[in-house]
Amino acid sequence: MGQSLANNKGNLLSKLNRFKMFYLLMLPGFLFLIVFRYVPMLGLRYAFYDFDLRGLGDFIGFSHFRDAFTSDNFIRAFKNTLILSSLNIVIQMTLIVSISLLLNEIKNQFFKKVVQTVIYLPHFLSWVVVGAVFNLLLSRQGGLVNEVVTTFGGEAKHFLGDQSLWRQTFLFILSWREIGWGTVIFLAALSGIDPQLYEAAKMDGANRWKQMVHITFPHLIPTIIIVLIMNLAKIFNLFESVFVLYNPLVYKVSDVIQTYTYRTGVTEFRFGYGTAVGLTRSVIAFVLVMGTNQIVKRLRGESVL
Repeated sequence: MGQSLANNKGNLLSKLNRFKMFYLLMLPGFLFLIVFRYVPMLGLRYAFYDFDLRGLGDFIGFSHFRDAFTSDNFIRAFKNTLILSSLNIVIQMTLIVSISLLLNEIKNQFFKKVVQTVIYLPHFLSWVVVGAVFNLLLSRQGGLVNEVVTTFGGEAKHFLGDQSLWRQTFLFILSWREIGWGTVIFLAALSGIDPQLYEAAKMDGANRWKQMVHITFPHLIPTIIIVLIMNLAKIFNLFESVFVLYNPLVYKVSDVIQTYTYRTGVTEFRFGYGTAVGLTRSVIAFVLVMGTNQIVKRLRGESVL
């Protein structure tokens, strides 16, 4: 046994030495993951203590969680998060798949690259810039959109300050920024489809529509499932996009768990309560992802994760 352990240790050291440059390249990302993802998890204990600026107080168990689930503001934020995230997933998945299929049909490579570049660019703008631009464009007084509306005889709208308009406006802006980037994955999946399948379909008399229905779309289903699970993992991660576009006038329809956590935990100094809300969000997101994965496993016979 001693000889076996020595051989295994020697093999490990040999592999480490052989691939040392790869491990060095991996080191910054690994350290980032440890420092900014795992070390902060030590703060989860604050959810079970009466924690404030003076330090860690008495152990209070699940009191913060009980307060959260009996709070109307938390319930409202939870519902808003589900509504906005669900609508966003449905809208973006529909548009991304549709646009990817349309781009895949374009034969003129120059025009195709121009379209791809135009729809990709918004993704590289920070949400602060996006928020500032759309707050100017949609301003009730002097905003370009309302100037056009009033010019044609319409009534100026407070798009980001009206509860009946905020969600539609937010989903439009969110889709505008992210749709182009989402098509990258699906275009890569489309490029991996064997061209011989299309040639065989043409010989059988299938037109472009039938080829798309019976060849292209079925090959996209595994990618759609993976992207769906990835999106479910981020379903409670709405923060920056909402934070730069919401205001107290529309809290009723715009306040989500992340913004609620920020306000209660940071601006109101309720650190323990904010940590409990954040932990609840993470647990629910984990359950959603694992549940979806089990459904996919039953349907396809194999797990995605």
